[in-house]
Amino acid sequence: MHPRAGTLALEEDLIDVDKVVGAYYDHSPDPEDPAQKVVFGTSGHRGSSLDRAFNEAHIVAITAAIVEYRRAQGTDGPLFIGRDTHALSLPAWQTALEVLAAADVTVMVDARDSYTPTPAVSQSILLHNEATSEDGVRLTGPGLADGIVVTPSHNPPRDGGFKYNPPHGGPADSDATGWIADRANEILRTGIGAVRRVKLEDALAAETTHRHDFLTTYVDDLPNVIDLEAIRAAGVRIGADPLGGAAVEYWGAIGERYGLDLTVVNPQVDPRWAFMTLDWDGKIRMDCSSPYAMASLVERMAGGDAPFDIATGNDADSDRHGIVTPDAGLMNPNHYLAVAIQYLFGGARPAWPQGAAIGKTLVSSALIDRVAAGLGRRLLEVPVGFKWFVPGLLSGEVGFGGEESAGASFLRRDGRVWSTDKDGLLLALLASEIVATTGRSPSEHHADLVTKYGESWYARVDAAASREEKAKLGALSADAVKSTSLAGQDITEALVAAPGNGAKIGGLKVTTVDAWFAARPSGTEDVYKIYAESFVSATHLERVQAAAKELVGEALA
Repeated sequence: MHPRAGTLALEEDLIDVDKVVGAYYDHSPDPEDPAQKVVFGTSGHRGSSLDRAFNEAHIVAITAAIVEYRRAQGTDGPLFIGRDTHALSLPAWQTALEVLAAADVTVMVDARDSYTPTPAVSQSILLHNEATSEDGVRLTGPGLADGIVVTPSHNPPRDGGFKYNPPHGGPADSDATGWIADRANEILRTGIGAVRRVKLEDALAAETTHRHDFLTTYVDDLPNVIDLEAIRAAGVRIGADPLGGAAVEYWGAIGERYGLDLTVVNPQVDPRWAFMTLDWDGKIRMDCSSPYAMASLVERMAGGDAPFDIATGNDADSDRHGIVTPDAGLMNPNHYLAVAIQYLFGGARPAWPQGAAIGKTLVSSALIDRVAAGLGRRLLEVPVGFKWFVPGLLSGEVGFGGEESAGASFLRRDGRVWSTDKDGLLLALLASEIVATTGRSPSEHHADLVTKYGESWYARVDAAASREEKAKLGALSADAVKSTSLAGQDITEALVAAPGNGAKIGGLKVTTVDAWFAARPSGTEDVYKIYAESFVSATHLERVQAAAKELVGEALA
């Protein structure tokens, strides 16, 4: 823990914006250096220009690869492109537009020349592809739309990010991202000079470049998924903190459009994020699930005279949510997911298909499992990554998909798809709906769940691992687990594939009747991550974590 975690950033913590942007244009990556190649994680390619991991050459190559990929897939409709507030997002957005215009791709850019949350891009893709179909969202045939979001999400200010959303509107799967990354790296090796580009002013003026009002499209559609009239009628006092991200103008528009008692707590946009409090490791990180990054809002809600009935935060591209209540402060993301599921499936959405499942990633709390069982609903447990919920959300077979890192989305009130990417604004507004319709805070509802299903202790820790050990962990078989017990309880299951869809989890999950752990190798560091939970005690959680390290060590030996 950094000694200044949770305290306001100092001048020494801030980036030099000119230096970061200058390095984007001035530095070129070494395509043979693994740290400087294009690598797509669960949320696209990320890196810093200062490390030669996110530079103009990367974006030229990735965009050119996307152009080839979408043509090979027969995707010839408009491409919706958005960006967040990171310093590198505008330069990368401009570079991408220059390549897309030269390739005669029809591009939809923000009508306000401003920021666009990830869920607004997803929603616009889906609405376009639904409008071309007589029965739901169409995923094959001519005229299909797709999208790009230029964002590294909650990453520090020095970073940039670039992700692709195909016609289903959600994060691209590994087949797509693998092809795009391989082709982009090939372009880097052969030289980006062969990629056609036009000047920015010509790209903006091109016949293929169109203005699209992402904000109005998103805001006007919200009553179809959230009971905004109930929130207005109840007079719920809302404090919304965009954390300097892409939601900054959206929150004000939502409040004004629907007559809500909504205050944008901090409307400031600063690519240095000088107004942020430092995260646990002393870095500026717009992680709305971190009590350290959210310290200012948590402090404002503390005490007996909180200014809001509910306060919320979002990360830089607004696909994550943080929920702050007067009685409990910042909620653990797992706790809020369980509350949201209980509320939505407990009668708030009667039009939803009776067979609609509850989706969770396998490192999310087992409290969700118990809530799903209590509701009599099927649980769909999938590997880490929101992409696994996309097919079910599209078809209506999944009513809610959520992951432990405070990302989720759910169906419209009539059971149709809303977004197939995480929507932090949606989950934040749901917290206000819960207050409005029940008269109680989400944290009070969580206390009810604890009474009914038991209290749990959940944490994630890292353990050192070499590159070889990480590779071995990612390829383990269940037979590698030789122990029959974990922290004093019999092991009930050892998994290397997700029970919900049979997909490999790239690691190991071990469960007992009252506890579990999951171990997954990090994609960027020489560590593996241990997620663990105990329904016994905090001390038992520590025993589970220690036993997990020992058990994984034995499996890797």
